[in-house]
Amino acid sequence: MSPTLLDIDDLHVEFPVYNGCLKVVDGVSLMAHAGERLGLVGESGCGKTTCGRCIVRLVKPSAGKIRFSSTRMGKVIDLVRPGKEEWKQVQTEMQMIFQNPNAALNPVFTIGTQFRTALQYVRSESTHKEETLSRAITALQEVQLPDPRRILKSYPFQLSGGMCQRVCIAMALASEPELLIADEPTTALDVTVQDQILQLLHALVQRKGTSVIFITHNLGVIRNFAHLVHIMYAGTVVESGPPREIFSNPLHPYTKGLMSAVPKLTATSMSRGIPGSIPDYFAPPTGCRFHPRCTERFPICEQTRPPFFQVSEDHKVACFLYQKEGKDLRYAA
Repeated sequence: MSPTLLDIDDLHVEFPVYNGCLKVVDGVSLMAHAGERLGLVGESGCGKTTCGRCIVRLVKPSAGKIRFSSTRMGKVIDLVRPGKEEWKQVQTEMQMIFQNPNAALNPVFTIGTQFRTALQYVRSESTHKEETLSRAITALQEVQLPDPRRILKSYPFQLSGGMCQRVCIAMALASEPELLIADEPTTALDVTVQDQILQLLHALVQRKGTSVIFITHNLGVIRNFAHLVHIMYAGTVVESGPPREIFSNPLHPYTKGLMSAVPKLTATSMSRGIPGSIPDYFAPPTGCRFHPRCTERFPICEQTRPPFFQVSEDHKVACFLYQKEGKDLRYAA
């Protein structure tokens, strides 16, 4: 087992708004090891992006711990309350690719200006202009963008969506981080460009040994990319395991619902949706957050949050269906 790079323990996020408090992340715990590729999967609004933004300190957690064990820095850093110098060091080892490349890039500055600013910001020492230019050209060549010098002189609105996303990937990988967080980097692209970006990202992180947390709602995207998949629902992780087990043997009723909602390419059956809708984050359900939509719920599901039950070495699920004590849950509350 590789050393632990990122450790998230009992993460909670609440957003105060004018008429209450939105409880959008409720007790998420996960680990990422060096060189490992994790997938965070779930329908829109389940808290995937919020978790990613907590890691890079764009969102402040209400409770919980996030620890980054950098092998290069040789120490464990608390990302909830890091020191100023510690956070400066972390920024050289952690990068994030955002969902919308056109929103991530400033339209009034050239790609070269933004590239230079990003590289100089994450490097503690001053960087010579020629050295920065060389690193930027190399990074753009790695993401297979033609004529990188022309790209650096261009503004974001002069490039296509796929080119802008490649620029964002190049900027994220240019500092050679230990951890890369990719927040649905292919959502706004057509399927052909999606495939190109995924193959490119897979090759780059494999060659550089970078750990990746890949956030997506596309099950097909994550199937061949991740080493471990975490299924999220309404701010909680409900099932975790290797992709081969998750896809061949989904256990949680929500995971099964996600699988059944995938469009079929044959006329043998129709895809089905999950009945109901995601819960109100102002007043989320007690117990298991999925129980109002679950067709297999027990009375205990309405009152008690299910712990994780280990069903195999790497596969675990938060559902009372897999409790092994033999207790009759039909009447438990």
